[in-house]
Amino acid sequence: MGVVGAGVLVVGATGAIGGLAAGQLTERGIATALAGRDRHRLEKRAAALGGRPRRVFDAYDLNGCARLAPWAAGVLGGLDAVVVAVGVAGFGSVAEVSDASAEHLLTVNALAPMAVVRGSLGVLSPGGVVAVVTGEIVDRPARGMGDYAAAKSALAAWLGVAGREVRREALQVMDVRMPHLDTGFAARAVVGTVPALGPGADPAEAVREHLVVPVLDALDRR
Repeated sequence: MGVVGAGVLVVGATGAIGGLAAGQLTERGIATALAGRDRHRLEKRAAALGGRPRRVFDAYDLNGCARLAPWAAGVLGGLDAVVVAVGVAGFGSVAEVSDASAEHLLTVNALAPMAVVRGSLGVLSPGGVVAVVTGEIVDRPARGMGDYAAAKSALAAWLGVAGREVRREALQVMDVRMPHLDTGFAARAVVGTVPALGPGADPAEAVREHLVVPVLDALDRR
């Protein structure tokens, strides 16, 4: 089955990774629907991609996150894949990060993506794909990033179990361990000061290699 015309929801489309993914997928002939937090940026991105359907959501509204996939299936006339690129950075030792900040990091980085995925499992077409960005932090958690690493690691563990559970429905769950990228993501941390992280990979190339191409390959193999 070809991928042209396949319906894909991109959650986090106003961010760097999600925006690049939405653009690259649309360029490949994918029918994309976009979801993002910032209404103004979402409207601009949707217009730049030819007037794609869009929906504003808040990561703290887990019920709203779960409704994104059913909405996309409705506006696209079916849903073949969901790309989730939602997250927020946070820094500080485990003794310094407040409980409120830890809750924020866990909600945005783990619970919100989980809710999106959970809401998609009943509406994806046979052979459908869910691709969720976690990051290399899961494999190499660093000092001063304990709460952020814990949230992403929790998401990665959950995705691993979800992937095994949905195989009988012929669905595929991808844990996309994106490398450190030069997007300014760390500089927008909700807590703490970004440490010296060194140069990052080119965002467009990394999104293409680690996210877009694997999703398209999986859809093409259905």
